Amino acid sequence: MRIRLFLLTILAGYTVACFSDDITVAMTGDIMMGTTYPGISLPPKNGEEVFKDVKPILQRATITVGNLEGTLLDGGKSTKSGGPNSYSFRTPTSYSHLLKEAGYDFLSMANNHANDFGAEGIASTEKQLNLQDIKYAGIKGHVESAIVVRNGIKFGLCAFGHNQYTLKHRDLQTVKRIIDDLKKKSDIIIVSFHGGAEGRSKSHLPQGAESFLGEDRGSLREFAHFCIDNGADIVYGHGPHVVRATEVYKGRFIAYSLGNFCTPYGMSLAGISAYSPVVEIKIDKQGRFLSGKIHSFLQQKGIGPRKDANQHVAHEMMNLTNSDVPHSEATIDRNGNITLKK
Repeated sequence: MRIRLFLLTILAGYTVACFSDDITVAMTGDIMMGTTYPGISLPPKNGEEVFKDVKPILQRATITVGNLEGTLLDGGKSTKSGGPNSYSFRTPTSYSHLLKEAGYDFLSMANNHANDFGAEGIASTEKQLNLQDIKYAGIKGHVESAIVVRNGIKFGLCAFGHNQYTLKHRDLQTVKRIIDDLKKKSDIIIVSFHGGAEGRSKSHLPQGAESFLGEDRGSLREFAHFCIDNGADIVYGHGPHVVRATEVYKGRFIAYSLGNFCTPYGMSLAGISAYSPVVEIKIDKQGRFLSGKIHSFLQQKGIGPRKDANQHVAHEMMNLTNSDVPHSEATIDRNGNITLKK
């Protein structure tokens, strides 16, 4: 009798786990685990510990997404000028498995470093991600979108940027076409974008279009709302190298910038540039936002994201959301909990 009750308890728990309506999505910002160009700047122990503190969150999610800022390549020639403000990122291909082991299912390539080593770098990066069974999108003429199936749910994913070689977020006709196509073959649609001005003074989300170094970086509010109006369920951004506000719009979640995440070299980690969140949200099977949590981490040079007991990132994103998107349908508290307004 006891054995029977024990088995029934296990089966009941299994049934709840398999048929729960809640879907968990984990999102991060820029990832550049280390570079061998122009010199060697790589973390200790071949990078085995860069994701140490964040793995439990990334691995437990139904799906985990981020932005791969740079190339996975051995060798090659940089396409950049080599000036003092010109950066090229070349992470060894031997580091590719770290992304899979961390828990990533999809990575955006639609950013201003994917082409640092030209076609050779893009091809090598795509090859390494394929070997790790990590989906990707965002390069014009390559992969426009991807499908990831988890727990019987089909996630449709796409990515947009502002560079010539990326699918552009300012090209709303193409954005709509890709989302329309994903609607036919997926249950939940997640859109990634790389956009906005860069630097510690650019944490606030402006109204209208942004420019940086003379380049149009897009109107990110308009883009995010356009995506959701046309069928997307989640929109997450990166590019400014600092965190920005979040928003729940028409029941769907938007993160306007998740900042730097795992960039132990090659990028400034001064002040708020070191803020490295993992945003974990729960949605239902229709893609509607239920609840969320901003997990706070701080980066240290050469190490990667480490736990932030003082919740600096959550406080920053709470204040930015209150200031820049007061009409959001959700609120953030000082512990990073995201809840729908009553």
